[in-house]
Amino acid sequence: MKKLSARRRHPLAAVVVLLLALAATGGLYAAFAPAGKAQADETAQSLAIDEGKKLYSVGCASCHGSGGQGTSDGPSLVGVGSAAVDFQVGTGRMPAQQPGAQIPKKKVIYNQAEIDQLAAYVSSLGAGPITPTTSQVDPSGADVAKGGDLFRTNCAQCHNFTGEGGALTKGKYAPSLEGVSPKHIYEAMQTGPQSMPSFPDTTMPEQEKKDIIAYIKTVNGNESETPGGLSLGGLGPVSEGLFGWIFGLGGLVAIAVWVAAHTAKAKKS
Repeated sequence: MKKLSARRRHPLAAVVVLLLALAATGGLYAAFAPAGKAQADETAQSLAIDEGKKLYSVGCASCHGSGGQGTSDGPSLVGVGSAAVDFQVGTGRMPAQQPGAQIPKKKVIYNQAEIDQLAAYVSSLGAGPITPTTSQVDPSGADVAKGGDLFRTNCAQCHNFTGEGGALTKGKYAPSLEGVSPKHIYEAMQTGPQSMPSFPDTTMPEQEKKDIIAYIKTVNGNESETPGGLSLGGLGPVSEGLFGWIFGLGGLVAIAVWVAAHTAKAKKS
């Protein structure tokens, strides 16, 4: 007993007891807190899916089927992922007003919270591309020159050199990229909406997508920001050469005719 009492009176006894208490508290927190947070996240996700299913039943099921399996009026949504939903609904393309060769962009009818709920429900039908985060689509510090090379190689055939869009076959068209948010540009590259091919991260890494976004934002500024003057539709050297040939050479011919006519008149007088 005397030995035990001596140990209790040891100067370090209080420190040891405090350390043991802190270790026990930390262990209990590590054991139970993550599980609680995961459970809360799971509950929130489940609620989002339930709300998204309600919205889907009202606004989407008539074309895409009650379970997203697709119908003759709309494709299957199994495996399209949340990124496709965020792009299509977030740009107003969906729900579609009427069938056609291509569904145009229009006023958005859902708020972002409802779009997220729809995306959660569609994601629950099958894994697919995930809605990108803010850091993933932020073009700050991206390589604009490299983005231009990538854009001209992969995108300019349809969207033209500065992303102003252009006509395709069978009534389809490549829309203008002016004013499109970085998130929606990224999602379009991920999912390949309508006639556009998809560029997953295995084909085009995240950084290259950022480079392309930076290029689009650079060349799609105001008309006053167009280097060299008028954009001439952004069609590149063909339209610029044609403009120079018709107006430049035509103007020189007109001046030459005017000078010759006035010279002849001066000689007669």
